[in-house]
Amino acid sequence: MELTNISNIKSLLSRHGFSFSKSLGQNFIINPSVCPRIAEQGGCSKSTCALEIGTGIGVLTKELALKCEKVVAIEIDKSLEPILNETLAEFNNVEVIFDDIMKIDLSKLFKKHFDGKDVVVCANLPYYITSPIIMHLLESALPIKSITVMVQKEAGERICADVGTRESSALTVGVNYYSSPKKLFNVTRGSFVPSPKVDSCVIRLDIKESDSLKLENEDLFFKIVSACFSQRRKQISNPIAAVFKIKKDRVAEFLKQANIPVNSRAENLKMNDFVSLYQVFLENEVY
Repeated sequence: MELTNISNIKSLLSRHGFSFSKSLGQNFIINPSVCPRIAEQGGCSKSTCALEIGTGIGVLTKELALKCEKVVAIEIDKSLEPILNETLAEFNNVEVIFDDIMKIDLSKLFKKHFDGKDVVVCANLPYYITSPIIMHLLESALPIKSITVMVQKEAGERICADVGTRESSALTVGVNYYSSPKKLFNVTRGSFVPSPKVDSCVIRLDIKESDSLKLENEDLFFKIVSACFSQRRKQISNPIAAVFKIKKDRVAEFLKQANIPVNSRAENLKMNDFVSLYQVFLENEVY
């Protein structure tokens, strides 16, 4: 069955009595070129395994199964089970687990299914939970080589922006701390059913080596980053003083020690600026 053919999709869903869930942000891919490109550019090969997040009716799952040694897919919607039993019946290297990616024990999953194997993550993420899922994976310290995901175009461009530019955000800094992000290609809203109101893009995050940037107190680092971007159009001395409950003149002194102009805004800071400011806070034992 051609799973990107709209007639086939309607017949399949009708046969199983399936209804789209707005709360789960379900949009199924109908553009036949998208999933092969995700699998290809996501680093899939017969020597790798894949973790998929959100199967839909299995369009991307099939492409991953054709290229990878093994695919484990996490799907939150149990009502898709009979559909996936049908669409993935020909593959013996796919296992679908019905659970929430934010709640499942990924360490146990990796040990059980991928122990010692190279793993790539591929997903068509619901827009509403893009950032939490990406950071959850990056912070998990799992042996993942790369994360290739389809996200809302605007979110993808923010994630892949250079730190220290107007488009950057706290998520940009977080993603760049753990990985090297790259935008791969755009996907128009007409590539889905139902069609979303915005376009999408596919991005890949290549995970950095564990020793590339490993700070002693990551919680402090990200607290500083979050504070700076909490009022992104204001000078960072204001939100930092508020979040850390210290006087602005002390913040000004910290900025001076970090060689950061006191009138800087979050979008002006490069990664090394955030690291320098973190080191000043650490040395002064301000947490």
